[in-house]
Amino acid sequence: MGTSTAALKARLDGLCARYDTAGALVMDPLSVPLAFTAPLDRELAAFVAAHLAYGRVEPMIRAVRGALAPLGSRPADWLRERTETVAREELTHSLTSWTWRFHTGPDLVAWLLAWKQLDAESGGGLEPQLLPGSGETPDQALSRVVQRLRRDLPASYGTRFSLPDPLAGAACKRWRMFLRWMVRRGWPDLGLWTRYPSERLIIPLDTHVARVSRFIGLTRRATPDGKMAREITDSLRRLDPIDPLRYYFALSHLGILGDCPGVRKRSTCAACPLYAVCRAGSESAARILS
Repeated sequence: MGTSTAALKARLDGLCARYDTAGALVMDPLSVPLAFTAPLDRELAAFVAAHLAYGRVEPMIRAVRGALAPLGSRPADWLRERTETVAREELTHSLTSWTWRFHTGPDLVAWLLAWKQLDAESGGGLEPQLLPGSGETPDQALSRVVQRLRRDLPASYGTRFSLPDPLAGAACKRWRMFLRWMVRRGWPDLGLWTRYPSERLIIPLDTHVARVSRFIGLTRRATPDGKMAREITDSLRRLDPIDPLRYYFALSHLGILGDCPGVRKRSTCAACPLYAVCRAGSESAARILS
């Protein structure tokens, strides 16, 4: 495309100025953990919200809130104060009719109890579990946790959907989202974890980020997998070496809010900050309309 790094950075900074707002945050699953104040409550809510973050946003956010409702205003304490047997019985009763697309009530109960078990082992949430050990990369640490949960949790479609393995080439969008929320300290993220290597975060690759990233040359790959997620992250790191993932929220919300039609037309695209660097649609259309 021939777009300079400086020009692309300026356009993406403009995109952030438009979408990094409280109004856009309302249409994001992160709004659910942000409604809590205690760090462990935020972590648990984020663990649930991130792994249910697929499908249409409004019903998804309602499903996340419904999933956490039985645990009250202090969900981490609710789980910690009950034995696994009691928590399982009460949650199974409360979430009998709960569903969200691929996930059922039993899937959610197993997921909540997984957090309870991992938290009990570490004594302080999930950071110690996902923290790379000696000689271990962040993806190896994530794979270790994923493989453990595959062994421990029921082999339903919903739980397997939540457990892709980065070492098998998966983009792991929902895990990357959870890690971003927990580690990154800039707006709008939680920034609760202090030991996890923030410089090793990988962008959560949803359909919107993949599509827009191809349009503006952040990736040349066609398949939305782990390699694409790394390529986009590396491209953004050239624009902002300190905080490349700060562009994620704006890139994703350009699609989530329906503002990117996917075909480059002046009537619908001219107001977009990325218009001058976007190659959406056919090459001929791009030449004519640029």
